[in-house]
Amino acid sequence: MSHDTAKSTHSINVGRSTSFMATFHSSINAIAEEDWNTLCGVDYPFLRHEFFSALENSGSTSEKTGWQPYHLSLSQPSNGKIIAVMPLFLKTHSYGEYVFDWAWADAYQRHGYNYYPKLISAIPFTPATGMRWGIDQQLDEDTIISAFQQAITTEAKNKQLSSCHILFLTDEKNQQWCRSEWQQRTGYQYHWFNQGYTCFDDFLARMTSRKRKNIIKERRKITDQNITLVTKTGDQLSLEEWQQFYLFYQSTYYKRSGHQGYLSAAFFPALASGLAENLVMIQAYAANDDNNSHRSQDLVAAALCFKDSKTLYGRYWGCLDDYDSLHFEACYYQGIEYAIENKLMRFDPGAQGEHKIQRGFTPITTYSSHWLANDEFSHAISRFLTQEKREVQQYLTAAAEHLPFKKKTDIP
Repeated sequence: MSHDTAKSTHSINVGRSTSFMATFHSSINAIAEEDWNTLCGVDYPFLRHEFFSALENSGSTSEKTGWQPYHLSLSQPSNGKIIAVMPLFLKTHSYGEYVFDWAWADAYQRHGYNYYPKLISAIPFTPATGMRWGIDQQLDEDTIISAFQQAITTEAKNKQLSSCHILFLTDEKNQQWCRSEWQQRTGYQYHWFNQGYTCFDDFLARMTSRKRKNIIKERRKITDQNITLVTKTGDQLSLEEWQQFYLFYQSTYYKRSGHQGYLSAAFFPALASGLAENLVMIQAYAANDDNNSHRSQDLVAAALCFKDSKTLYGRYWGCLDDYDSLHFEACYYQGIEYAIENKLMRFDPGAQGEHKIQRGFTPITTYSSHWLANDEFSHAISRFLTQEKREVQQYLTAAAEHLPFKKKTDIP
């Protein structure tokens, strides 16, 4: 089914006296960077105009990749001033979302319905919890949410889309959003929380002896392999280093999945241009004896993180060769050290990975909101979500028992 995605505008009435113009844009560049960032703020990196621009201008999000930008703005009818924005995408698949609905798509297909395209508000290829809209702070947020919902569902019905999805909202905002026909879905991740640690050893001191020794042993393997870790911020990285990192990223992605990564080579330098202050790269150098008997070091792996004023976000990792425990060091332990040194409150290392629990990452609940146009499927999915929520709660309770920290009764 072909959809005209150039631009779509219609009027939204909220209550008897409030109205807005809702406009869907096929490019982030249709909205001025200053307008977008004024409404969304510049602390949380994944909601910044520069992030979406880097994705789009590098070709990583497009109709061809199945991530067609379709960002929503609300404006005042009287003067055209934009007073709220939300990132949106028309999706023709479910890759790169991390809230898995493949079974829903299969059910639609078995019953002769099209699940794709669908409409989602998400950070592409990034399962990081946070805000999914920006509004003028002088306006009532519940009123704006109602306008967003009316605009989104009206557009979905007009374009005969199967569904709309808002992914990785905070608990509070998800509760605000899940009203009327919208349904809540829960999942889980593993995050590290700063308990006022002064150093990595301070963090280890909270662990049981066996778990502490395991981590010390893993970290010692890095030294034994003559590997050195270096942490750089975005403004300290050269174009050559970004090109090397892209090779790591693509090579590792291909080994793991059999196909190339979602992000293009142009994406990473574009990030460095617009969001250097939000980037942290942890590089691994391995000692190398060259033919002249001079010892040198080669860059062999790297982990790229984002940061804001409170949180470090682990995002992309790449390595050309296999080194024992290097992934744990670069992607977890170095991130924890960076968070402690910079007094960050949380480290979100990314999706999945039950092995993170024994390394001090706490199981937490994640949230998303879903609207389905077909009432029959909506009722069936509601029953599924109720059962899934119980299972998630049971898992989180059981998983928390495996955290490596001492019980209160064990602390002198």
